[in-house]
Amino acid sequence: MTAAHEPTAAGGTAASGHVSRELFDDRIDTNAELGNAASLQLIVRALGYLRLVPGLFAAKLTLATLSLIPGLVTPWIGKIVVDQVLLAKPFDATAVRLPPYIEAFAVAVAGYSPLSIMLAVSALLLLMLLTFGRGGTGVTIAWGRDSATQADLALNSGNSGSSSIVGVTEALVHIRITQRLANHLRTQLLERMAQLPMATLDDHRIGDAVYRVLYDAPRLPGICFGLTLSPLLTIAGVLISLYLIQYSYGAVTPELVWYAIFLVPIGLVATLPVSGVMRRVEQASRAAGTATTNAIEESMGNIRAVQSLGGSGAEHAKIDDRSRESFRRYRHIFVANLGVGFLSTVLSTGYAVFIGIFVTDRIIAGTLSPGDFFVLFGLATSVGGAGLALGTLWIQMQGSVAAVRRVFFFLDQPAEDARATLPPLPLLRHSVRLQSVEFDYPNGQRALSQVDLELRVGEMVAIVGPTGAGKTSLAQLIPGFHAPTRGCVLFDSADIAEHSITSVRAQVTYVFQEHLLLNDSIRNNLLLANASADEAAMREACQTAGVLDFVDALPAGLDTVLGNAGDTLSVGQKQRLCIARGLVRNTPVLILDEPTAALDPVTENALVEALHTAARGRLVVVIAHRLSTIRRADRIVFLDGGRVLSVGSHAELMADLEGPYRRFVLLQGGTA
Repeated sequence: MTAAHEPTAAGGTAASGHVSRELFDDRIDTNAELGNAASLQLIVRALGYLRLVPGLFAAKLTLATLSLIPGLVTPWIGKIVVDQVLLAKPFDATAVRLPPYIEAFAVAVAGYSPLSIMLAVSALLLLMLLTFGRGGTGVTIAWGRDSATQADLALNSGNSGSSSIVGVTEALVHIRITQRLANHLRTQLLERMAQLPMATLDDHRIGDAVYRVLYDAPRLPGICFGLTLSPLLTIAGVLISLYLIQYSYGAVTPELVWYAIFLVPIGLVATLPVSGVMRRVEQASRAAGTATTNAIEESMGNIRAVQSLGGSGAEHAKIDDRSRESFRRYRHIFVANLGVGFLSTVLSTGYAVFIGIFVTDRIIAGTLSPGDFFVLFGLATSVGGAGLALGTLWIQMQGSVAAVRRVFFFLDQPAEDARATLPPLPLLRHSVRLQSVEFDYPNGQRALSQVDLELRVGEMVAIVGPTGAGKTSLAQLIPGFHAPTRGCVLFDSADIAEHSITSVRAQVTYVFQEHLLLNDSIRNNLLLANASADEAAMREACQTAGVLDFVDALPAGLDTVLGNAGDTLSVGQKQRLCIARGLVRNTPVLILDEPTAALDPVTENALVEALHTAARGRLVVVIAHRLSTIRRADRIVFLDGGRVLSVGSHAELMADLEGPYRRFVLLQGGTA
């Protein structure tokens, strides 16, 4: 927090009227401000996704264009009903020219009686009703009362300017396009997030990722439709309406065309300034929704700690506060939309009153017939409304722009797949070497300094040191979870930074200290590491990890389904099962972080012996604190303060009476 920021009541910060990102606990995406230019760039990028659905989009455009027909026919039918049916006037009673598609109908019924004309009109209306339904009402989507609900509803709802046969078909096409685009972006975003560097993932909350994938990505189709079909159809409708006004009434009331045209820029100018406000409230609403998702995920992910420490009340209050804030922020969007709607209503109502007076005066003067009121009022107000529609369209797009900005932010983050085009790493044969390696975390904290180390294939190497010495940081450089700030990591003579990260990871198995198990069967947990592993390989790995007897004792054996993250197992069982999964992968390098921490002495001895066997033909790196594990390693690397202070066997290092390893062992209660 800088001096320019002042704390807000909600625990965030506010500066210069901008929304505080700290209020919503964002850690990476901390600058959400967007101008009109940046919004346009996002929109152009979003529109590029239409290349995925060219056929469906063409069908949607065709059906949406057909939906314009009722609006172009209905006003003229109203004119015929009033003038030719009710007033029994001939079609040539005024100088008004009928458009060609109405002229053909008028010629066909010109000699009919008023009743017969009404029957013909009714038949035409019935045909249009069967084809287009009720015209302008159409098939529309339902709206929720927060950003997440809107995203869910929009994914499974259709939109059409008509109903009946055309409308239902268009709505189905609309849903298909929406789901295909949203699914593609969701998958793309999830794939990119899975490829982010470990340092970025450490700062990224799971709830935030869930919200962006589930609720932000589905807003992409809104941009694709809103900035293509909507303006195209609106502009097409304006041009057709202007043409019809000029064609039919240009000689009678030429000034009406200019009145209609003039409202288009007025509508745009009146509504565009609101776009910046709408973007900010949309961003705030989504950030608040993310904070709610974060709170729920963290509370349920640590439910045992919450219950055991009596923290349920505090967690309930936190989630309640976050949820209330999310809904409160959405109310800001609702109020902003009300303001835009009010402005649009004032302008459109004023214009409608003006048109009504203008047309009525000319009907009284005899220049126009009563039936012309339906035509002119409908066409002129549609032109004027188009100007407002184009302006409000840009405002309505800001919600979708705010959402896709959050998606594109992570799509643009530097990811490990940027190395996908690099050549594959040659198979490790001799050793992994760290040359002059230094590593700093993103916050500037130094984790490793001037590390020069060779780890040879065929060895079991223990990395040892006090808490915070840099053991895990060093080990995670080997599979490329972190990249050295300076120096390099070599597999034989190949720098892993110059090869694809996939080929690096294919040669390294890393078993984390945390027991990361799927809520699935034991078999599928093992197959996660090696999808081609057969039953014999899985049983051998379980035997080596000391878990086979336990697995065989289960009713379903390898097919036993584990509970949430393996919580139905003991800590030691989970640890050994994770080790078995690492062994199934059968890579040249196996790294285990505290593999014996939860094991009894007998199981530990058996596992360490098995790891010695596994080290034949591969490099086994063990991060450990327990001396019973450490002393049996072929070599020990002792770190402190991010530096390698000594390397050797247990006996060699203990022989150095003033050595740091000996002091460490004695402090741990070990003996020489």
